[in-house]
Amino acid sequence: MPSRLFDEDAVADDVLRARFAAMVESSFDAIVSKDLDGTVRTWNVTAERLFGYLADEMMGQSILTIIPPHLHEEEMKLLERLRRGERIEPFETVRQRKDGSYVTVSLTVSPIPNGAGKIVGASMVARDITSTKEKERRIRLLLREVNHRVRNQYAIILAMIRQSRSEASNAATFQKRIEERIWALAASHDLIASADWKGADLGDLVETQMAPFHPGDICQAEGPSLALVPVAIENLGMAIHELALNSLRSGVLKEGAGAISVRWTLAERGPIRGFSITWEERVLPGAEGPSMPQSGFGAVVLRRSAAQALSSTVDVACGDGMLRWRLAGSADRFLEPYHAAAAPAATEEP
Repeated sequence: MPSRLFDEDAVADDVLRARFAAMVESSFDAIVSKDLDGTVRTWNVTAERLFGYLADEMMGQSILTIIPPHLHEEEMKLLERLRRGERIEPFETVRQRKDGSYVTVSLTVSPIPNGAGKIVGASMVARDITSTKEKERRIRLLLREVNHRVRNQYAIILAMIRQSRSEASNAATFQKRIEERIWALAASHDLIASADWKGADLGDLVETQMAPFHPGDICQAEGPSLALVPVAIENLGMAIHELALNSLRSGVLKEGAGAISVRWTLAERGPIRGFSITWEERVLPGAEGPSMPQSGFGAVVLRRSAAQALSSTVDVACGDGMLRWRLAGSADRFLEPYHAAAAPAATEEP
């Protein structure tokens, strides 16, 4: 009877070991065991995938094989703490793959005691957190970008209030102008946010800014599909809004007849890739021609602030029932790098 019980205990132990081995091999984490001198004793399949070394290559080798040289001292201190029986809290560190690349991991290190309770080794569970750290980095960058944008929005709104005061004849007009301009700014901001703070399409920007003015067939927008950087979206959005507002006061949108065209192009001039956007409106013969604002927020945006923000130049021409506003500069100041590189063939503006 005793021998039968012994056999049952032995079988149970074997089953437990088999189950444990299966759990280790099927784990999504790299699980490694090592002696207190750092010699590797076990190495599961996930460790092979994560670090690039097969189990046969690592068994009997030093764990320092996967530890960058500048972190060898960290490992030595860790082994010393294990010998003293100290508890090791999970921590983040870097390991080196067989191909020399680095991987950021979260490590959980646990002591392995023998039958007498003496610590004879340690198990290490390593989880690849490279993608997690990248997401955290992107979130930090996004938060900094959001903070910058919010501060910039405050500055723009304050400028709107100061400059709009000079062009408003009464409180109601002042309020209306401020509301319209804040809406235009918010619309551009929505485009930036919907594009995950990357490049938003210029055609969408023109359409969004013109929508409140209900231009119908009067306005035609034309140009290649281009993704603008956020600062270009903000400034061109304000410029288009102010041009449309100006047209509503003294141009085509006021008359309800004539034509407005918004055209943008890329042009190669030697080693420089140039970008330009042109607003042109023409009233019908006999109608009062449009004019550019000489003061107020619109004048500041159209004549100075947009050009300064985008390191560009502005040209304005008026006369014979026509108004043309053109902003031009280096494409690098306007376009997302990837989209600039993949943009359609350059064309010269007529």
